[in-house]
Amino acid sequence: MLLSKKAAGSNSNHSVPEENTLRVGLVGPLPPPSGGMANQTRQLMELLVSRGIAVTLVRVNEPYRPAWVGKLKGIRAVPRLMAYIARLRRVARQVDVLHVMANSGWSWHLFAAPALWIAWLNKVPVVLNYRGGEAERFFVRSMRWVRPSLEKASLIAVPSGFLQAVFGRFGFDTTVVPNIVDLKRFRPKPELSPLHTQRPHVVIARNLEPIYGLTTALRAFALLLREKPGARLSIAGSGPQRQELEDLALALGIGQNVTFTGRLSPDEMAELYRQADVMLNPTTVDNMPNSILEGMASGLPIVSTHVGGVPYMVEHEKTALLVPPEDPDAMSEQLVRVTSDMALYKSLAENGLAEVTRYGIDAIVPEWVRIYCALAGYDSALSESW
Repeated sequence: MLLSKKAAGSNSNHSVPEENTLRVGLVGPLPPPSGGMANQTRQLMELLVSRGIAVTLVRVNEPYRPAWVGKLKGIRAVPRLMAYIARLRRVARQVDVLHVMANSGWSWHLFAAPALWIAWLNKVPVVLNYRGGEAERFFVRSMRWVRPSLEKASLIAVPSGFLQAVFGRFGFDTTVVPNIVDLKRFRPKPELSPLHTQRPHVVIARNLEPIYGLTTALRAFALLLREKPGARLSIAGSGPQRQELEDLALALGIGQNVTFTGRLSPDEMAELYRQADVMLNPTTVDNMPNSILEGMASGLPIVSTHVGGVPYMVEHEKTALLVPPEDPDAMSEQLVRVTSDMALYKSLAENGLAEVTRYGIDAIVPEWVRIYCALAGYDSALSESW
């Protein structure tokens, strides 16, 4: 079946593709390092390709070539940026729509803003998929520089009502397209109850960076051990804070109960969730953490800080237990509570499983395809082909 352009209303300068495909340029990072945006970029690319859509990736964290350039601090970003801009220009001439993953800070200025301007200059429609949990702070500080680029987006998509509200305060309309979780990979273990109430296994899936509140989590876990001496904590992730966190665990006397797994593959992470009893999200800043979706899909009760977009994802006492950030006492109290009250444990797990179906592949990917087709000027019925 050949795609047909709408007679009017198209903002694309591309002719009807001769092949039976939709051409999408995807701009974003890939692991390593693992992280929410990198994982979502990889997952979306794989899912679109599996549906017969032609995806051309423009990777913002391409390895340095040659490798020795990466050792030249201060100037190594220049050749990488030049190669990135050159690839963007080539891809913008070849696709029907550009999808740009975006974050705050220097990532915005170096990668997202150039992509928006290049798409605009080439008259190719562009979806700005903004995902930064620190958006408001960034906009307050930099909006006069950011606004001209934002205005070049054909559509701004955000993964949560939290970011939609932030953009609204600065006068921008957005479309909410949530993150995706693979419900076939992340699935519950057969029994939705802890192996033993005195030996709960708590899991954290965050990069080892200060904004994710891991020092608070260790202090909360030390308090949990007073009530449940057999408890275990697995922290899955990598990052610059690892040595500091390992030293803190030893200083708190909990080193033998804490495991730092390092970075895990998606399949390894899914298996770790199935071995655990509770998922803890101690972050101080966040938008729409994938770890919460993965934890719910794995049948785990969630204890999380109520920051950023988290309260838009889960409801306190129904699908999660929410606590203030940087409060180890409150965090520990809820961990003790959920691993002691089996009725609460089962209720949170079952409600989470029901809620997370909204974020499955079959619910979200068709929404992206509809957006691409609409921006590229194709008949809406054609989106059902993918």
